[in-house]
Amino acid sequence: MSTPVKTQLSMLDLVAVREGGTVAQALALSLRTAQHAEALGFTRYWLAEHHNMPSIASSATAVLVGHIAGGTQRIRVGSGGVMLPNHAPLVVAEAFGTLAELYPNRIDLGLGRAPGTDPLTMRALRRNRPETEQDFPREVSELQELLGDAHPGQRVVANPGAGTHVPIWLLGSSLFSAQLAAQRGLPYAFASHFAPQMLLQAIDIYRRHFQPSAVLAKPYVAIGVPLVAAPTDEVAHFLASSIYQRILGILTGERKKLQPPVAQFMATLSERERQAIADFLAMAVIGGPQTVQAGLARLQELTDADEFILVCDVYEPELRLRSLDIARQVWPP
Repeated sequence: MSTPVKTQLSMLDLVAVREGGTVAQALALSLRTAQHAEALGFTRYWLAEHHNMPSIASSATAVLVGHIAGGTQRIRVGSGGVMLPNHAPLVVAEAFGTLAELYPNRIDLGLGRAPGTDPLTMRALRRNRPETEQDFPREVSELQELLGDAHPGQRVVANPGAGTHVPIWLLGSSLFSAQLAAQRGLPYAFASHFAPQMLLQAIDIYRRHFQPSAVLAKPYVAIGVPLVAAPTDEVAHFLASSIYQRILGILTGERKKLQPPVAQFMATLSERERQAIADFLAMAVIGGPQTVQAGLARLQELTDADEFILVCDVYEPELRLRSLDIARQVWPP
């Protein structure tokens, strides 16, 4: 089967803390995985901001972006994303401007509109007021100005930051950011790795309403794809049970560290629980090499995405790296 060469492979890392493991081990695995993805020719490696979650170690996202960029040579590194409601735009501009000066032409700034946490933690992070629909577009504009060329009379200048032109992406799981990314002429990434329901509608809105800009002449779409690849479909679904357990924990409010795989896990669940997990993973690619190739080809045909951003949370580190190897083997650049 031929594969469209234009669809790039990238990776989003939630920096999962494994049951029986430590945060330090999770951070070390993140760097190792980024180095492996770079060796495989992946386009970018993004880190996701979450807070107050014992299973995720990527809360200080800009710090981790710098760590990963410092331990790699060529791959683009960035946020997928920084949750803008949690931060003053000037602080974000200075952090990513500093990263851009340290690692020129390698840093991405993906921006999300959700807080990425619970209301109590959101207030602890920054704000004690609710977000309005006007806040996110205004703060995106502020960041674009702070990362652009400083102009005469500009009273607040990000140093570092000004003149770095760090690429800004808008991320979303609904239609709001698709519309804004289209209006601003910015690249767009849809969070179909956990919220696939509006994927096709959001992509359609983004492409139909896209306005060319100084940074992007035509639409550019990346989609999140949960991936578990193994020598056989049976082994892949066994390994994916770690993800099934995590999703069940999200649905029930019992968030745990990434658990070891469990044989026949889905068979222990109710039909309602199985369906909820299946809905969550509607865009997942789980299986042996042929199944993975067919799954990626199906997603390409369905979405015509420019980039697949893989999310690969296999419990055993070596088997996680093997999943990426298989994806690259069946989906060459």
